[in-house]
Amino acid sequence: MKRLLHIFLVAIISLSVLSGCQDKKLKALIVTGQSRYHNWEDSHVILQKILENSGMFSVETAISPARGENMSHFSPDFYAFDVVVLDYSGDEWPEKTKKNFEKYVKDGGGVVVYHFSSASFPDWKEYNKMTGLGGWNGRDEKAGPYVYYNSNGKLVRDDRKGKAGSHGPAHEFVIQVRDLEHPIMKGLPKYWMHPKDELYQQMRGPAENMEVLATAYADTTFKGTGRDEPLMMTINYGKGRVFNTLLGHVGKEKMHVATMDAGFILTLQRGAEWAATGSVTQKLPEDLPNIGSVFILPNYKFYTLDELFLNAKKYEFGKPEKFVYLISNRIRKAKGDKAKLEMYEDKILKVLNSDDATPDCKNYLCRELRWMGTEKSIPVLKKLKENSETEEMAQYALSGLTK
Repeated sequence: MKRLLHIFLVAIISLSVLSGCQDKKLKALIVTGQSRYHNWEDSHVILQKILENSGMFSVETAISPARGENMSHFSPDFYAFDVVVLDYSGDEWPEKTKKNFEKYVKDGGGVVVYHFSSASFPDWKEYNKMTGLGGWNGRDEKAGPYVYYNSNGKLVRDDRKGKAGSHGPAHEFVIQVRDLEHPIMKGLPKYWMHPKDELYQQMRGPAENMEVLATAYADTTFKGTGRDEPLMMTINYGKGRVFNTLLGHVGKEKMHVATMDAGFILTLQRGAEWAATGSVTQKLPEDLPNIGSVFILPNYKFYTLDELFLNAKKYEFGKPEKFVYLISNRIRKAKGDKAKLEMYEDKILKVLNSDDATPDCKNYLCRELRWMGTEKSIPVLKKLKENSETEEMAQYALSGLTK
């Protein structure tokens, strides 16, 4: 199923990213096919789209037999890949497959554990070591301690008795980065608002060789624990690296907004690269999420500035203003930065001089030149003034430049 044309109109923020493209892409394998209470048919396609859109990964998928069917021949070739992304929670793998996976990770293979995959295989000791924290499926104090931050900002390992794994109703919540210097998180804001999602809490496990990267407060209003719960973490297992993200619920709804947050997308892309290589080379968008803001990413893609201008050329009045709006927002955020504004002006003038941009696109961009243009815009605007379709907005822009 590839129903991924998700347009969730909440707030559109201008963004761009220079993808960490490599001549030789990293190979990623998504293991999926079963997931209790979740829509794996959609989620594995979303994960593939996100990874591929980074420009860094070639992605293949291993789909298990359906629940209850014979699993004896399910044995992906883990060693053929730099990173394995787990979107799986279902029947036990064959013992041979488990041993192959353990060896793959111990030998240096990378792993991304996505959302409810942390609930898988409660009786598989080595899997629980790989994931660090897990929940549900009968886990209790025997699985390991609860891990959370207390009100004093101290990381707590709590050995009290109790079940593992719960969440209240899905809601928006603020992500807090706990390690701003970790390669996966470096450059991200300390806080950002994450859209409606399941906030996992009461997670427990071995938590060995584990570092918590980010948490969120589980508000009692939403049946939360009243604690700051880990939502992203890394685990070292042998020579292997594991990135465990508990975010990104995909259920029966048509729009999977929890996966459309830039914070989720960026950390998934960067977490996969870190798991595969031990470093992160991907550059961040210039405009990063702040509290109260959500990135809406059509088809999970970050647009470069050149892509924005290319798409903006097709703009027609009365139709969606997405691309011209994103350009406008970028320009306005650069107010006071002379060098950046000059760069934007040059790109605008190139569009205004082109033959393939619509009059409506040119009129929209003229409005920006009125406040940020320089003398080099004047000849171009005078030329547009001679065209009846752009005359009015060209004059409007000139009036601001020639005061």
